[in-house]
Amino acid sequence: MGEGNGDWLRVRGIGRERFATYLADYLATLGYAVRRDDSAERNESRLTGRLDRANPAVPPAAASLAFRFYPTSGGAAVVWEAPAEMPPPELGRMDRLVREISSYLERAISTESHATAKVIRPSVPRLPWAASPANGAGEPSRPGAPL
Repeated sequence: MGEGNGDWLRVRGIGRERFATYLADYLATLGYAVRRDDSAERNESRLTGRLDRANPAVPPAAASLAFRFYPTSGGAAVVWEAPAEMPPPELGRMDRLVREISSYLERAISTESHATAKVIRPSVPRLPWAASPANGAGEPSRPGAPL
């Protein structure tokens, strides 16, 4: 799977297990009960979180989260799988939560690896609700396509 196939973030210099651990640890600080499943057969890690402790920074639609990690050449990538839709009134809070999680991962991974590992954000973040019809988004525009 590559960036065009749904990656939310990528990392270079650490593996999928370590990458999943960083995210799991942060979700726990936000009040999520985290469950992690590693599969050697499918060469992936799945991470799910259920909000156990009330947190005003977390929108109600983000009470349950799901992610899938897989190895890449020189690192790992994560796909944000759930929630798949976001009600329009919660988009602002969810965007802020996504930015906070991304920023935390960048800082923690860079600091603990002494800047040998690096989080890479794709030019267009792949979040499932970004193209959801419920959010007023239709098919993504293509260059040269009529408006």
